[in-house]
Amino acid sequence: MDPMQAVQSAFGNYANFNGRARRSEYWWFFVVVNVVVGALVFAGGAALPALAGVGGLVGLASLLPALAVTVRRLHDTDRSGLWILLGLVPFGGLVLLVFFAQPGTSGPNSYGPDPL
Repeated sequence: MDPMQAVQSAFGNYANFNGRARRSEYWWFFVVVNVVVGALVFAGGAALPALAGVGGLVGLASLLPALAVTVRRLHDTDRSGLWILLGLVPFGGLVLLVFFAQPGTSGPNSYGPDPL
């Protein structure tokens, strides 16, 4: 999956917490969104303060799709979406990072068929 397909898929399923998301969809979505938000905030801080506000709005608009693709990524590794709460405890983010980097289960699992 290329970066644009990943972003389109994540925003197309922005409130879909069911199913599974491939590693490429998850990682490309976060890379593209973080680069865009970072560039807007950096440009806003350096030259045009209005761009920092636009960067904040883009970040806010991508919050729900980010949660949805994260839950679907956990589903791909055959874990409940509630594992996302592990990010609230110290070093839980590192455990989640390991989960996100693991390949998904091959074939169908309890959250649906293998994503294409």
